[in-house]
Amino acid sequence: MQIATLFAQGTSLIGQIGPYFQTFSEAQGSATPSALVENEKEIWNEKVSTTGNNKFTGDIYFKNVNFSYPSRDRLVLNDLSFIARSGQTTALVGSSGCGKSTCFSLLLRFYEPSSGQISINNQLITSYNIKQLRENIGIVNQEPILFNTTIYENIRLGMDNVNKSDVKEAAMQANAHDFIMKMTDNYETILGERGTQLSGGEKQRIALARALLKKPALLLLDEATSALDNISEKITQQTLEQACKGWY
Repeated sequence: MQIATLFAQGTSLIGQIGPYFQTFSEAQGSATPSALVENEKEIWNEKVSTTGNNKFTGDIYFKNVNFSYPSRDRLVLNDLSFIARSGQTTALVGSSGCGKSTCFSLLLRFYEPSSGQISINNQLITSYNIKQLRENIGIVNQEPILFNTTIYENIRLGMDNVNKSDVKEAAMQANAHDFIMKMTDNYETILGERGTQLSGGEKQRIALARALLKKPALLLLDEATSALDNISEKITQQTLEQACKGWY
């Protein structure tokens, strides 16, 4: 399996696990919740062409993309074009608010571009089944959302076809296994609301394990290692590279 990985520096997405968390979080100050819900329903229920190849292993191409949030006049993205090559790491670098995280939102189809095209493997993302599209994309944010349940359940969130061995392997890849084993009940430790028992770096490693467990075709990292110390960040980057090689 091939993977195209995007790193965004300087800002963060707020949502983590689903269209409603993501949409409502980013919507604050941008649009009314009711408008976003209706937009989400339209996208989810749209009829999609089945003539495409539905493969997520090709290049990602943003072509002349323009975008502004519904309640704002200013363009966040202005005629943006770039290619993220499959099997490579592509970094989006810029000042806070320049639109890096917005690219992620458009790629996940939480919003639609005002104009321009976004394609994967030479196929417009609007021609993919949206559920399948999102299932093939993993994302780790600077502020991951964790729930008041066990570490095991937080890592396997939304994935019923995995076992404890799979979860452990993902945690080891994310450099999280060692600190998990030092906790009171190991993988059965209850994290508390929003993961209150964990440090910022530990939260990010749990979220990273969740993303790696998914084995996505595309992994989006939005300052996902910002809370890690230098040693942990280096180890995590190395494990990410190894994990990506194993997916090709």
